[in-house]
Amino acid sequence: MALFNTLFGARPANERRARASASGTARRAAELLRSANALIQLSEREALTVVAYMEVRRCAEGEAIIRQGDSGGSGDDGFMALVVEGEVTVEALNVSRVDAQTVNVLGPGHLMGEMSLMDGAARSATCTASTEVRCAVLTRDALEALIAEEPATAAKLLSAVALRLSRRLREADSKLQLYSQLVFSMQQEIDRLVPDLD
Repeated sequence: MALFNTLFGARPANERRARASASGTARRAAELLRSANALIQLSEREALTVVAYMEVRRCAEGEAIIRQGDSGGSGDDGFMALVVEGEVTVEALNVSRVDAQTVNVLGPGHLMGEMSLMDGAARSATCTASTEVRCAVLTRDALEALIAEEPATAAKLLSAVALRLSRRLREADSKLQLYSQLVFSMQQEIDRLVPDLD
C-alpha cells in the first residue's frame, strides 16, 4: 500500500497518469475497472486515469468494508471500491427479518458503494470481506480532484456509473413487477380456495 500511495499520491494529473501506466497493480485494476461487472464503457486510457486517483486498501477476512446505514457522504464513508483480489459478501437487513440476508457475493472486477458515492445517502447494504480482500478505492475527495484535473475522463466515469445504476434500477423494477404478478396470482388462488363467508 505504501508503494501504491507513493506512486499515486497527490501529484499533477500527467505525472499520476504516467506512473499509473507503469505500475502492474494499476494496470490490473484498470483492466478490472473496464470489465463487464464494473464500467465497461471506459477506454484503457480512461481507466488508467481513474485508477491513478484510487488508493489500495487491504481488508482482513471478516472485516466490514461498508456498513448498512452508514453515511455515504464525506469523510471515510464517502467512497466506492473495486474488488481487485478476494471475495466480498453483500448482506442487507430487512425490516421483516432478524438476521441479515445475503444479497450477493462479489469477486474481482465488481464495484461496491457507487450509489452512496453519487448521492451521499446512507449505505443500503453491508459488504464484508469473506476472504482477505484487496480493493482500489475512489474517495469523494479523489473524485472531486479527478473532476477538476481530468474533466473529460470524470464525465465519462460519471456517465458509466449512471448507466450502471440505471441498469440496476431496471432490474429491480422487473423483479418488483414479477413479485406483484406473483402476489396477484396467489391472491386469486386464495380467493378460489377459500369461499367468501359473506
